[in-house]
Amino acid sequence: MNKSKNITTRAEDFSEWYQDIVEQAGLAEHSVVRGSMVIKPYGYSIWENVQKELDIQFKSLGVENAYFPLFIPESFLKKEAEHVEGFSPELAVVTIAGGKPLAENLVVRPTSETIIYDTFKNWVSSHRDLPLLINQWANVVRWEMRPRMFIRTTEFLWQEGHTAHSTAKEADEFALKILNIYKNFAEEFMAIPVIEGEKSENEKFAGAIKTYTIETIVQDGKAIQFATSHNLGQNFAKAFDIKFQNKESKEEYVNQTSWGLSTRTIGALVMSHSDDKGLVLPPKIAPTQIIIIPILGSNKDIADQVLDKCAEIKNRLDQTGSLRVKIDTTDKNFGEKNYYWEKRGVPLRIEIGPKDIEAEKYIVSRRDLLTKEVIDESSIVDYCVNMMSEIQLFLFHQAQNRVSKQIIKVSDYEELKKVIEDGRAVYAFWDGDSNVEDRIKEETKATIRCKPFKKISEKGNSVITNKDQSDLCLFAKSY
Repeated sequence: MNKSKNITTRAEDFSEWYQDIVEQAGLAEHSVVRGSMVIKPYGYSIWENVQKELDIQFKSLGVENAYFPLFIPESFLKKEAEHVEGFSPELAVVTIAGGKPLAENLVVRPTSETIIYDTFKNWVSSHRDLPLLINQWANVVRWEMRPRMFIRTTEFLWQEGHTAHSTAKEADEFALKILNIYKNFAEEFMAIPVIEGEKSENEKFAGAIKTYTIETIVQDGKAIQFATSHNLGQNFAKAFDIKFQNKESKEEYVNQTSWGLSTRTIGALVMSHSDDKGLVLPPKIAPTQIIIIPILGSNKDIADQVLDKCAEIKNRLDQTGSLRVKIDTTDKNFGEKNYYWEKRGVPLRIEIGPKDIEAEKYIVSRRDLLTKEVIDESSIVDYCVNMMSEIQLFLFHQAQNRVSKQIIKVSDYEELKKVIEDGRAVYAFWDGDSNVEDRIKEETKATIRCKPFKKISEKGNSVITNKDQSDLCLFAKSY
């Protein structure tokens, strides 16, 4: 075990390390309900920061928030054949209510396309009603066989967007706009580098004609699907009879998109940046960016003086309007306080004691680098403001450098198998044959995460069949 004692090291057991971080940082804990978790206030405050930023971004495109029922008539899912087939193994079904068997079973929503589109058909009749841009923040239920807090749980929180458009081109463009919002959010706010691309036919969303994704590779070399945006074409429109009159007064089916990002992103955050001492948070997403730790003695007058100085420094930092600052006024000793906030990943810690006040200099600790610096009181505000940008950029570039080393381009199947077995991801050419894709998955447990946009023009010989003009794909084991 490492110095933190109750946190397993990554080298010992990455899975156990992740679990320890989630619990010791106070993000979540297991519920008595199998596969479910309790998101604790600190973890939920991170999710609130996710919500706040994405809500602004979605609304900038004209998206409005709404809310739709948790329960979905079972027959609704059966209206779109691929959709029900894709979700059947994960469904939770209500058969009894009010002590009596239901006339029709109700599914606890695994996703809301069907219940929302049954409503959309009442909201759309003319081209003037389009585009229809709706989002909801909700919980969903998918019966997980191998749960892991935040990454895969039976119940989780997410946002799901649903839109209707007059043309196929407009729908596809909107799906890509949303993907770009997700990408910018991942990289600029969570400091997580992602790979944009399109899913293979096997891996796309059930009922979509195209699924766009952003994927990240975490510290153990596995992939996490960070968010997805789907071009649904007219599949659901035809199933739910969502039609409109175009400008020529002709009746057409709408073209649709759906897109989502969940609390899984918090799992990706933990696995991307944290170390063996605990959680590490980028400043933009951290609930508390700066913690002030008073060093109090037994003398009440001196203790009051220290607390007054802490309040003064906090007030000066608050006046910037850009910093989230707290003072630790608990009765723990200094070492306990320091350790507590280190585990929680607060970007900066400021120590204030009687000697510091006298010298007008304070020790400031950076969580990301585990370094300390002595800062003059006169420059502490500017220092803290500048540090927020510096830490944010450092964490992104550190993760970016790591990911670039974790993805190896290979040219033959034996090399692919070896790299995957070594715990890394692979760029390799694939000829589009789903049987080849299935073979790779069966023999290596790696799936095609996406066909990356940045490498879409690269063509070569398939890693197994040697067919030329094959697409370059990202292969990895995943959570």
